[in-house]
Amino acid sequence: MLNRILGFLSTDMAIDLGTANTLVYVNGKGIVLNEPSVVAVANVSNRPSVLAVGNDAKQMLGKTPGHIQAIRPLRDGVIADFEVAEEMIKHFIRKVHNRSLFTAPRIVICVPHGATAVERRAIQESAEGAGAREVFLIDEPMAAAIGANLPITSPVGSIVVDIGGGTTEVAVISLGGIVNASSLRVGGDKMDEDIITYIRKNCSLLIGEATAERVKKEIGSAMCTSTSKDLKMIVKGRSLLDGNPRDLEITQKHIAEALMDPVSAIASGVKEVLENTPPELVADIIDGGVTLTGGGALLHNLDTVIAHITGVSVKIAENPLNCVVLGTGKALAEASRFSGVLLKSY
Repeated sequence: MLNRILGFLSTDMAIDLGTANTLVYVNGKGIVLNEPSVVAVANVSNRPSVLAVGNDAKQMLGKTPGHIQAIRPLRDGVIADFEVAEEMIKHFIRKVHNRSLFTAPRIVICVPHGATAVERRAIQESAEGAGAREVFLIDEPMAAAIGANLPITSPVGSIVVDIGGGTTEVAVISLGGIVNASSLRVGGDKMDEDIITYIRKNCSLLIGEATAERVKKEIGSAMCTSTSKDLKMIVKGRSLLDGNPRDLEITQKHIAEALMDPVSAIASGVKEVLENTPPELVADIIDGGVTLTGGGALLHNLDTVIAHITGVSVKIAENPLNCVVLGTGKALAEASRFSGVLLKSY
């Protein structure tokens, strides 16, 4: 009973600080926050002022007047705007905890495996500036593997592919460490950009980021087969021919063509990691298969494409969207067991 009470009162937090969304896990409570990594800032008298964060700020993307900016403070999984990122983390800490009742939390934040020492330090300092009493970092693919319940501490090779908003992390893990990994600057945001570019070039229609994301989620596919239903949807945008608003019917086949480059990059990245993995671990991977996590894992037929290119079976994790934050939370809750994967940037 005492442990349950202490868990409920805990302020310790695990944060999946993603390019697209930020998720927060509180020890003893589970996932308590899932909001877009967006901050709306107003420039008043040349002094920036935060107007909105998260869901409220995302609604402003592409719709703000000149003196207001809707900013994504993270790019490719790392901090691009230090001050805005710190304000965003502060906001989420305040939203999760009543600051008048709780002490400064201990925080574990996941970072891309390919993040530099400077980028890792920036993330750590942002969390410390937001009020954390102690900050640990965990590599994103390791957190994803823990969240997907892969046997990371066993002498067995496992491969996880975490497809986030800004990056795709591919890692082979064994005995609690990353044996071989690659961090690709390809993810959900690149897919959205390619959909926008494809529709602009081939249909002479300009659409926004929110529309491209909706198209990807509703009819997006990594490939179309002879048995696929060619799903369709109507998109609205501005005609590049006459500047007038226009509706356009887009099919799943169009989107599969638009996503050829990012899908090929992800599949090739997985194949390259496998080619550089010790043969004994490859044998384990052939038995266990490739595990996909992250929002990009939900792209229709992506598992089929990766399996075809690598020759290894592919499965999607049970809860791909939340694997990273759940794994980060598990590492936080069982710090003694996962002490080897909890890092500091200095």
